[in-house]
Amino acid sequence: MYTCYVEEISSNQILHLLCLISDVCLSDLCTLWTGLTRIKPTMSFYPSYLMCLCLGILCVVFVSYWNAEWRGGFAWDGSSKQFNWHPVLMVAGLVVMYGNAAVVYRVPLTWGHSKTPWKLMHAGMLLLALILSVLGLCAVFDFHNAKTIPNLYSLHSWIGICTVALFASQWVVGFVAFLLPCCALEIRKLIKPLHVWMGAIILVLSIVSCISGINEKLFFSLKGNDNMTQPYAKLPSEALFANSLGVLIVLFGLVVLYILHNQSWRRPELGHDGEGYRPLSHEES
Repeated sequence: MYTCYVEEISSNQILHLLCLISDVCLSDLCTLWTGLTRIKPTMSFYPSYLMCLCLGILCVVFVSYWNAEWRGGFAWDGSSKQFNWHPVLMVAGLVVMYGNAAVVYRVPLTWGHSKTPWKLMHAGMLLLALILSVLGLCAVFDFHNAKTIPNLYSLHSWIGICTVALFASQWVVGFVAFLLPCCALEIRKLIKPLHVWMGAIILVLSIVSCISGINEKLFFSLKGNDNMTQPYAKLPSEALFANSLGVLIVLFGLVVLYILHNQSWRRPELGHDGEGYRPLSHEES
């Protein structure tokens, strides 16, 4: 009788132990699978992000070299050298800085931590991009006024000024809705999809503005013998270089949009911070 009782207890213990082992193994397998599924998109993100950074640097280098080498350099005296700040500041701010600010939340290093520092970085980079863009507009308006050239008459200028206006509005709405504690959670939920969509639209408009501006500048500058230059149609070295700048800008925009569009690279929205955009006063540490 005693022996049977011991065998029965031992069997129950074995079954219980097997159940515990299976639960632990299943939990470990789930954790391992989750980790593997997260590692793969994380590892594939960095080549695209590196390409984004390299293309952005090349855009700034190309636009700076173009205006320094062929357009006479830079000044702030109402001359054509002041105008040269316009393409440099617009490409650096409205395209490159803006694009890098847009992909901040996609960087895996920002995942799993408080969102507050990355919100501030996102907003700060966008503010810097906006300041550079406004300075670029000041450069061209001052130049036009000094030379009595009409402002805002070309399609390029219309698209450009509308893009900067949309950008400024987007930044103000984003700051009030997602950084200040005065906006209700329901309103933030409604604003977030529009905020993301409008961000991509502004980037596209920025690229269109820059491409049209480069083309317009080449048409005005490369007229032929009357200003001691080869005509644009002959594709002189300046035209070839500036056209290459335009291609780099387009490639940069495509990489940024690809990063933003890839759903596997979106920041995980888990737990209490699941709403993603929380005002600073409510942010968890």
